[in-house]
Amino acid sequence: MIEQGVLLYTDALASFFTPEALVSVLFDGLAKASLYVMIASGLTLVFGLMGVLNFAHGSLTMFGAYLGGLVLVLIVGGSPTDPVALGGFFLAVVVVFGALGLLGGVLEWGLIRPIYDRPPLYQILLTFGLALILDELARIVVSFYGIQPIASWQAALSTKPAILGRTYDLGPTSLPGLELFQIGFGLLTVGFIWAFLTQTRYGLYVRAGSQDAEMARALGINVRRVFTVIFALGTGLAGLAGLLLAWDQAWGASVPLAAETLLPAFVVVIIGGLGTVRGTVVASVLVGMVDAITTWWFNEAITFTGLPEMFLFLILVIVLALKPQGLYGVSEVGGH
Repeated sequence: MIEQGVLLYTDALASFFTPEALVSVLFDGLAKASLYVMIASGLTLVFGLMGVLNFAHGSLTMFGAYLGGLVLVLIVGGSPTDPVALGGFFLAVVVVFGALGLLGGVLEWGLIRPIYDRPPLYQILLTFGLALILDELARIVVSFYGIQPIASWQAALSTKPAILGRTYDLGPTSLPGLELFQIGFGLLTVGFIWAFLTQTRYGLYVRAGSQDAEMARALGINVRRVFTVIFALGTGLAGLAGLLLAWDQAWGASVPLAAETLLPAFVVVIIGGLGTVRGTVVASVLVGMVDAITTWWFNEAITFTGLPEMFLFLILVIVLALKPQGLYGVSEVGGH
């Protein structure tokens, strides 16, 4: 029995270090990292720069998946052609980002702003209660229209164009088109956030307000408006992450998507360190690669379904034990 196990792991190890397996795991890890950075980037802005513990982030991601799926279903239908499906996706990007951003701005102005000066427990209770309300609201609406709230929404999944459903030869292996699309979209998201925070005047206001709100006010910056814009931007990015997940068979638009995305988002933000987009990107790549490697080993040699999730939290524990502030974290975040 022991000899069979040793032989099995030896064969799996030999298979893992082949060029085909390494390239496949590399791109799978980059695709997972792109999803993680999409999911966590909005939380990074809100949690890191504003110091707001937004437990409704996952619910807003789920709303983006359903809203984006609805736009795709209305435009594309059940028999998508590549130009129509891709065009519908980018139209859905505009609709989801605008609608979720508007919702986020309203939530910050009406609910979050009055409790900025109170202990973090108030933010936790408020946003957690908001998450429960949004989840139940989504469950009621989709059930009313005959959509299974627990399972992935198949109508939205079926709008994926054929060009993303095929595999493409890349060196020694073949890669799914959806993974390449996710990597590209993730890179665009990171580039957009970096350009906004470092290359625009409003990004300068954001960084000034998060570091020293009192001095920023003295210089004439409307810090309250800045935080409203940041909350709206973070919420819009959460919605875009949900839209991207609506085409992914491993995720899909469903009510449980809220909890499934909230946990890895917090893990990535904490590993990277609060208040830093760079930390979120690095942590997303780290977590995505570990997830891809452990998933490969699970599929090839290990019969333990919780292995990727276990290693996700193992990384979190190791980072917090060695560097409690995270990889690139600062001692204090949030300037309000």
